[in-house]
Amino acid sequence: MVKMADGVPVIVYATKETHYKVTAEQIEAACTEKTKAVIINSPSNPTGMIYSRQELSAIADVAVRKDIYVVSDEMYENLVYDGEEQVSIASLGPEIYERTITCSGFSKGYAMTGWRLGYTGSSKDIAKLMGAIQSHATSNPNSIAQKAAEEALNGPQDSVEMMRQKFDERRKYMYNRVKDFPHVDVVEPKGAFYVFVDLTDALTKTYHGHPLYDGAEVARFLIEDYAVAVIPCGDFGFPNNIRLSYAISNEDIAKGLDRIESFLKELK
Repeated sequence: MVKMADGVPVIVYATKETHYKVTAEQIEAACTEKTKAVIINSPSNPTGMIYSRQELSAIADVAVRKDIYVVSDEMYENLVYDGEEQVSIASLGPEIYERTITCSGFSKGYAMTGWRLGYTGSSKDIAKLMGAIQSHATSNPNSIAQKAAEEALNGPQDSVEMMRQKFDERRKYMYNRVKDFPHVDVVEPKGAFYVFVDLTDALTKTYHGHPLYDGAEVARFLIEDYAVAVIPCGDFGFPNNIRLSYAISNEDIAKGLDRIESFLKELK
């Protein structure tokens, strides 16, 4: 969660105990008279967590009361599991609707990675300001990508649901395996296609005599010795964590998890 104060982004951290979701109370406590906006991401990259309607309502109340904007990143809105509900904070009333800038795109839910096409929803005034900046920065969308996006939104959604179900199978498999691995902890993800792994216990161990300082060190040994690529999460604010993706085949997931488990069993 990022708030803007004095024109500088300030990060407010969630915890594993809150399932990596920032609370409305944290946001309100972090706001100053110069705070302009907060950014939320649900379903979340890298944690796979989803803000509930109740949690979003509480955040909306803070935004309205403080008269600040909410930038809502909903890129993974089509990838939700276990009967969870993906709620857009802009839908929770006219006041928060006017204060929300919704961001989404086609890379995730429509598997259009590389088409470089996204979109926002906001008031006309905000859209005009964003357009003025964007027009001097980048002009990626081409006519072919736009026609493809139109078909993605307006065409049959069967393939999207088939993909979501396949992701759900992989999610369950990955989570159920990782939660039983030694020296790690994990919260079950409810959206996107990631599993967020806490290595706090593993970092108290050594690997073949080498101390493990953070998730980046674990990622280095995994790629060098086990040919497995994971994402260290220091840049997300969680240096003790790594992110696993299940946006690959079942066979590759199983092979990768076997290798990660072998690595963890080598720790002393």
